[in-house]
Amino acid sequence: MALFVFALLRLFLPPDAKSRYCQMPAGAFNLPRSMNPNRIDEKFVSLRAKSSKAFIAYICAGDPSFEATRLLALRLEQAGVDVLELGVPFSDPLADGIVNQLASQRALAAGATPHGVLECVRQIRRDSQIPIVLYTYINPLLALGFQQFHRDAEEAGVDGLRILDLPPDENAPELAPTSGMRRICLIAPTTPGDRIARITAHANGFIYYVSREGVTGEQTSVAGSIGERVAAIRRTTSVPVAVGFGVSNPAQAREVAQMADAVVVGSAIVRRIAEFSGQPDMPERVADLVRPLAAAVKAA
Repeated sequence: MALFVFALLRLFLPPDAKSRYCQMPAGAFNLPRSMNPNRIDEKFVSLRAKSSKAFIAYICAGDPSFEATRLLALRLEQAGVDVLELGVPFSDPLADGIVNQLASQRALAAGATPHGVLECVRQIRRDSQIPIVLYTYINPLLALGFQQFHRDAEEAGVDGLRILDLPPDENAPELAPTSGMRRICLIAPTTPGDRIARITAHANGFIYYVSREGVTGEQTSVAGSIGERVAAIRRTTSVPVAVGFGVSNPAQAREVAQMADAVVVGSAIVRRIAEFSGQPDMPERVADLVRPLAAAVKAA
């Protein structure tokens, strides 16, 4: 039933609907007293003090297994990843291109569940304090109980949630996050200026600017409007701005990092995971891809 309701919402939302996915108290660097700082805030403060940019990597949790995800998380941190996005496998990932869709299918076929994702985070936390954001859709959270999932995720060591299909206009009090969790906002290329201001007024952690219309996936070039759009966002907030959707090589990563506070790479990494899935050196092979991407971001 919930899937049907949100599918209908997508039909009737205005063109900038992809940007409407958060409703949170303001300020990553000017936190209200009721909001506790977490690893995301600390990472961006640390990087800003060094005049450095953040590299954010996306992988699908449970692809090809949760143990592989744990090993990948550790190797990615060593390779220069500042923030890790873990996708919660879902059967209908409407914002994802084919590479990430197949990763979700592989994870589900291997038995991945949201509870399994949280247990995987607990295992990562035994060896790492890398900031972790869960990339998810609303249905799994509604099925588990929204507030309960927030509590369980925070207890497991999750720092933020990026809910792809939860517009802030539909956010109700019972969907409010706990005080320690960051709800990562999305802004689309089609989002008008007044809408940007309304979104950033409630932003924290970081803002995710979707640099292209459409779904996730590698691109041969970066969008020409990124600099202008990031500047428009920055005029309304001091919260860091991350740019993703389409960045796939070091040259693109460096170009985007010169305009934003963080760069997100997902599909290129997920494709490498699929390519070497089942091989014992898969985590190192993926790290070999990520290392020059992270270095390019730091060099911007």
